[in-house]
Amino acid sequence: MLKLVTAAQMRELDRRTIEEVGLPGIVLMERAGLAAAAAVRELLQAAGGRQVCVLAGKGNNGGDGFVVARHLAQEGYGVQVLLFGSPAEVRGDARTNLDIWRRLGGSLTEIASVDQLATVETALGWADVLVDALLGTGLSSAPREPLAGAIHRINRSGKPVVAVDVPSGLDSDTGAVYEGCCVRATRTVTFGAAKIGLMVYPGADYVGHLTIADIGIPASFLEPAEFRVALTTAEDLRSLRPARRPEAHKGDFGRVLILAGSPGFTGAAILAGRAAMRAGSGLVTVGVPASLNPILESGLLEAMTLPLPETPEQTLSPAALDPLLNRLGRFDAVAIGPGLSQQDQTAALLRDLLPRLHQPTVLDADALNLVARDRFPLADLAAPLVLTPHPGEMARLLQRSASDIQANRLAAAREAAERFQAVVVLKGARTVIAAPDGQVALNPTGNPGLASGGTGDVLTGILASLLGQGLSTFDAAVGATYLHGLAGDLAVAAGSPAALIASDLIEWLPRAWREVEGPAIHQFCCSLRS
Repeated sequence: MLKLVTAAQMRELDRRTIEEVGLPGIVLMERAGLAAAAAVRELLQAAGGRQVCVLAGKGNNGGDGFVVARHLAQEGYGVQVLLFGSPAEVRGDARTNLDIWRRLGGSLTEIASVDQLATVETALGWADVLVDALLGTGLSSAPREPLAGAIHRINRSGKPVVAVDVPSGLDSDTGAVYEGCCVRATRTVTFGAAKIGLMVYPGADYVGHLTIADIGIPASFLEPAEFRVALTTAEDLRSLRPARRPEAHKGDFGRVLILAGSPGFTGAAILAGRAAMRAGSGLVTVGVPASLNPILESGLLEAMTLPLPETPEQTLSPAALDPLLNRLGRFDAVAIGPGLSQQDQTAALLRDLLPRLHQPTVLDADALNLVARDRFPLADLAAPLVLTPHPGEMARLLQRSASDIQANRLAAAREAAERFQAVVVLKGARTVIAAPDGQVALNPTGNPGLASGGTGDVLTGILASLLGQGLSTFDAAVGATYLHGLAGDLAVAAGSPAALIASDLIEWLPRAWREVEGPAIHQFCCSLRS
């Protein structure tokens, strides 16, 4: 997994590199500036341009910008530097690089107030490429003037922009963009390690193509357990895929039970069952209200069905408990929820069944809504749990608003994982997978085409399948979200996001598995540069 860091962790990595390795801070700044300058040069060459405007702040981010300016000027490019503040306010290594720039005769214009934003606009119009070196990783509120005015002008300019470390205005810990004031970069060059906020929406939408530049921080410094957030990669999936021996039989690949379906929602049960089969399960059984069983039998050719006692409303009844308990020992994993309904008697069945489960269990959709409504004590259950809420379901589980959940998705997922002692899959762009011990994975696969009815049911089936094949709850959640998104990416590559439907994901799952097992074609928009 690709480790992601907070601003505080990055400062500690810098400190350790300086103090323990003996690599001076000014060398780290030089390497950072060189990496950013390389990105600027590539954009200049692509555009056939020769002129660069560096917008620099007073901190170390500005210091990196001064290094960029120096190297590009020495290569013969025209460079203007706009300093937002006065030279007297620049300290440390940044001041050293500012002084070098001035002694070399570099252009420097001080921007101290909104009255000078016209000067900024003129410089932006002159340049072919812009360098955003205004604000670094410490931001926790909206930029103030004149920085805010400069950011808005950068975005209106239409010019290619290289952001140094993080786009100015982006909270590097949460991905928040305060009051919509953030540089929208063409490329972002970040240093040492990727910051969490670069990978989380809405911030990820402002990053452009991301380069993680090696500036000399030892890779071993990122190995300790306190670095608990990571981005899933195809290599992670290769190590998770259960091996298949030549002499294997269907019982070796997990027996999965899915409880789902109600009138009008039989499709959810069918999608989950088909997805579990496609994800590699040896045997899948879908338990449904008895009167709906003929529909399931016609829609599920490979999976088995289990007709169960039902209520007058054709939902699962409390009377289904005994037939289920008589069969539970046969199954390696259970999934509950797709199309289940929120009928009171179905809730009573769920309340009686959950404490009797010992297999790894996925709770999705209506199961989550019933848990939230009736406040089931999930943390007391014996079964290892995976919860798969979308933001609205998470809001109900945590008794907060969906906007609160979306404002800090990592924090919400971690809170739910700890409170319910379950692995939590908070669905959405860059799905967040959180474990009760604080470990978090972000999923890079997927696209807007997944915003379609039934795709969550497919994810539930894949997840139950991987649990049944013996993966841990966290590994199964990581693997399922990656495969689910990758299948969507492959489907969209062959068509259009607007045309994607849930059953397409099932059809593309074999190709997704193949991509994971061999050289992956899915490339996250990120490169590593040494």
